[in-house]
Amino acid sequence: MALLTPYWGLDGLLVLSSLMIGAYMFMTRKFKYWSKRGIQEVPPTPFLGNFADCVFLRKTASEFVKEIYDKAKGFGIGFYIFDKPYFMVRDQELLKHILVKDFNYFADRYATADKVDDRLGYANLFMMKGPSWKILRTKLTPIFTSGKLKKMFDLMLTNAEDLGKVLDSMHLESNGKVIEIKDICANFTTDMIGNTAFGVRVNSLQDPKATFRKYGRMIFDYDFIRSLEFFTIFFFPKMVKYIKPKFFGKKPTQFLRTVFWDVIDQRVDSGQKRGDLIDVLIEMKEKYKNDDTLIDFKFNDDDLVSQAAIFFTGGFETSSTTMSFTFYELALNPAVQNTLRAEIHDALAKTDGKITYDMVMSLPYLDMVISETLRKYPPLGFLDRVCLADYKVPNSDLVIEKDTPVFISVIGSHYNPEYFPDPEKFDPLRFTEEAKNSRPNFVYFPFGDGPRACIGLRLGLMQSKLGVIQILKDYEFSPCEKTRIPMVLDPKALTTTALGGIHLNIRKATTAAG
Repeated sequence: MALLTPYWGLDGLLVLSSLMIGAYMFMTRKFKYWSKRGIQEVPPTPFLGNFADCVFLRKTASEFVKEIYDKAKGFGIGFYIFDKPYFMVRDQELLKHILVKDFNYFADRYATADKVDDRLGYANLFMMKGPSWKILRTKLTPIFTSGKLKKMFDLMLTNAEDLGKVLDSMHLESNGKVIEIKDICANFTTDMIGNTAFGVRVNSLQDPKATFRKYGRMIFDYDFIRSLEFFTIFFFPKMVKYIKPKFFGKKPTQFLRTVFWDVIDQRVDSGQKRGDLIDVLIEMKEKYKNDDTLIDFKFNDDDLVSQAAIFFTGGFETSSTTMSFTFYELALNPAVQNTLRAEIHDALAKTDGKITYDMVMSLPYLDMVISETLRKYPPLGFLDRVCLADYKVPNSDLVIEKDTPVFISVIGSHYNPEYFPDPEKFDPLRFTEEAKNSRPNFVYFPFGDGPRACIGLRLGLMQSKLGVIQILKDYEFSPCEKTRIPMVLDPKALTTTALGGIHLNIRKATTAAG
C-alpha cells in the first residue's frame, strides 16, 4: 500500500503537484509589491519575474533595463528579477535626489562580489561599499589632477606613435583593408594604461598575444561562465556566496594579483618615482598601514592590488569601446567624419603637426562627436544602487524600503526622444553649448553622476580622443560587408559590446594631415 492512496504513482503525482504549487506560491508571494503601494509595475512571470529575456540571452542587461524604463510613467516603475522587487527611476528630479542630494541613502551599488573569496572584486573603488568607499575615493582622487593628466599625456604619445606605426605597417593605401577595429583600439588602450598607470611596457600593439592583453580579453570574454558571473554580481548578489563568481574571472584574478605585486615590489626595490598609480598605492601602503578608520579595507594584500586591477580593467575597456563605436559611426556618417578630420588637420597645422595635450582637450567638434558616441553607446547602460535606509520619495507618499535595489537606465534616458529627438540618429550637434544648456540636468550621464561618478572620466576621455586623432588624421573608415547595420549588441555582455566585433574598411585618407 502507498503512503497516501492505494497507488504509488498517484502518491508521487500528488507530492509533485504539492511541491510545484508550493514553489509557485513561494516565488510569487512578493508579486503586487509595487501595485499595493500605488506604483506602476511591470507584470511579472512566475519564477523569472521580468528577467526571462536576460536569463535566456535574448537581450542585453542594458536593453532589459531600457525596456523597463520605456514602460514607466511618472517618477518610476516597479519590476521583478525572479521574486525580488526592484525600482526603476525615471524622473530627473528624483534622479538628482538619489545621485546627489540624498546620496547617503543610496551610496552603495547593489552589485557585490564575494567579500572573502574575491577581495580583488570586492575591495576595489568601483565595488567598495560603506564609509570605506568615501575615504578610499578621497585618497585616490589626486591621481587625476590636471597636472597628473598632463604628465600622463606625454607618456601616452609614445603609445600613439606605436599605433601609427602598426597601421602604417598594414599598407592601407588604395582600397584599404577590412579590420576588426575594437581589438586594435583595445591593444592601444591596454598599452596606454599599462604605461601611464603602472610603468609597464605592455606591447599589445606589436604583439596582440601579449600577456596583459590576453588576460584583458578574458575579463570581457562573454562566454556562458563570464555572463553568469556578471549577472550574479550585478542582478542577484544574494547568490554570490553560493555561486562564488570572480569579478575579474578566475585566471585573470590570479594574473592580476601576481603581476601587480611584482610591479609594486620592483618599484619599492628600485626606489623609482613616476608619480603614477603604483607610486600612490605604495605611499598609501606605508602611510595608512596602521590606519583603523577603514572598517572594511586595509592598504595591503589584495585590497591594495584591487585598485590597480580595477584601474587597468576600466582604463582599457571603456576607452577602447568609445573609440571603436566612434569609428563605426564615422564610417556610417562620412560628412561627420570629414568635418572632424578637417578640424584635426586645422589644429595640427597650428602645432606643426604635433599632437599636444591642449589640442586634444580643446577641439570642440571632437568633443561633440565623442559625447554623441557616449550617448548612443555608454560603456555601461545602467546604474545600480541599493537603498540603505527607508527613504521617503520627495513630494510623494512612496517609501522606498531599506535594501530595495534601485536602477537607473542610462540608455533609456539617452534614447528618450523628449531629450534627444530622433535618438537613433548620430548627430554631434546635440552637444553644442546651446543644445547642452537647453536640456534638463540628469538626462545625460554616460559615466554616472554625483559623488560616485567615474573617477577616471577625464583620463578616459583623453585616451579616447588621442586615439581618434592619431588614427583619423591619416586614415578614413567606411562600412564593409561584415559591418552590422544597424548595430547589434552582444546579449551575453554586461558592458556595451558589439556582437561579433566591429568590422570596418580602413584606408589611407585622401588628404594628408597637417
